[in-house]
Amino acid sequence: MKIKGLRWWVIGLIALATIINYVDRQSINVLWPEISEELYPDKTVDERKEIYSLISVIFVFSYAFGQALFGRIFDWVGTRLGFTLSISVWSIATALHALARSFMSFAIFRSMLGIAEAGNWPGAAKGNAEWFPTKERAFAQGLFNSGAAIGGIVAIPMIAFLSIYFNWQIIFVLVGVAGLLWLLPWMYLVKSPPKDHPWITDEERKYILVGQINEDTDEANEVAAPAASNILNRKQSWGVIIASAAIDPIWWLFVFWIPIYLSEVYGMDVKSIGIYGWVPYLGAMLGAWFGGLFAQNRMKAGWDVNKTRKTVITIGCLIMLPALLAMANPGAPITAVLIMAVILFGFQTAIGNVQTLPSDFFSGKSVGTLSGFAGMAAKLTAAGLTYLVPWLTMGGNYTPAFIIGAALALIALASVWILCGKIEALKTIN
Repeated sequence: MKIKGLRWWVIGLIALATIINYVDRQSINVLWPEISEELYPDKTVDERKEIYSLISVIFVFSYAFGQALFGRIFDWVGTRLGFTLSISVWSIATALHALARSFMSFAIFRSMLGIAEAGNWPGAAKGNAEWFPTKERAFAQGLFNSGAAIGGIVAIPMIAFLSIYFNWQIIFVLVGVAGLLWLLPWMYLVKSPPKDHPWITDEERKYILVGQINEDTDEANEVAAPAASNILNRKQSWGVIIASAAIDPIWWLFVFWIPIYLSEVYGMDVKSIGIYGWVPYLGAMLGAWFGGLFAQNRMKAGWDVNKTRKTVITIGCLIMLPALLAMANPGAPITAVLIMAVILFGFQTAIGNVQTLPSDFFSGKSVGTLSGFAGMAAKLTAAGLTYLVPWLTMGGNYTPAFIIGAALALIALASVWILCGKIEALKTIN
């Protein structure tokens, strides 16, 4: 049996895993007003926000550790088994949230979830590097990144709808089961990388392997993952790490705080949040598609990787800057979520191309490792900003947080232009 366009089925499954990933993590964000009132009836709004912030910080720290851990795991065991391990654990962890009754139990289950969910990103970067030629990687990255946006679009109204019929404990069990069901098509379809897959056509196999211009014979035969010190000894690696560490907290600022922001600033309940809260993620989805398609279009038009990546990342950051500053006084709630949509459009335009940088510079077993380190750094800075949000937003004034977001966009831009230098394939790391 041969399947035409098998690489698109693979990236489609990874995008679906990303949707499930975001539904799982967004559940607590949407349900927190209900959960906190039930578990902490004697706490004030600011005190509940501090508890939520600490739980979120624990999640992000665990996520940061999981990025580095799963970056190595994917390089050791491969994409197929790496994804199987990651999504199995995070789905079970999500369902266990139904048993949480205190800060400590939530912290434990969120930590489990964070470590396991982190595997989705270095796994997706490695799957992209394995299954796509260089000229299609930004578009493929955009497709799976759009899964994060679609997860946000689906999660907020879906959780709000489920809250009408089920309590929050049952909702966590239901979303956990969805991840376990994903394993069935993944294990059936993704039997091996394209070089050895029995169902890939000869034409597609050749198209993928010939188009992976970073590959050479030594790297193809590489057995052990290179030492981390060899990867970190390159300024280009630090350019990728710092760019990721600067830009990623902007995303998490909205992922964690959109429902809380709408509840605190506009007095919305869970059902009202379900009506408004998905709008920013629509902008994110469009940005993921735009960033990937525009990069692919420019490379087909003859642009090299360096010009393409820098142009698209710059466009994304310049879209975010004025929109983040505009959030200081957005006015009506519909205006606020539309401005958020512009911000997340710019973010997703840029981030897909930032995330392809490891495979632009390196190949083989270096890709997952560098992606893991970049992801870990990004989550550490995201944790720092998340921890500061309750203090920055006392009294419902979120302006300081948005100004910090604008500054981070500038740092990411500077890192790509200055530290990354010319974006091109580097020599093999031994």
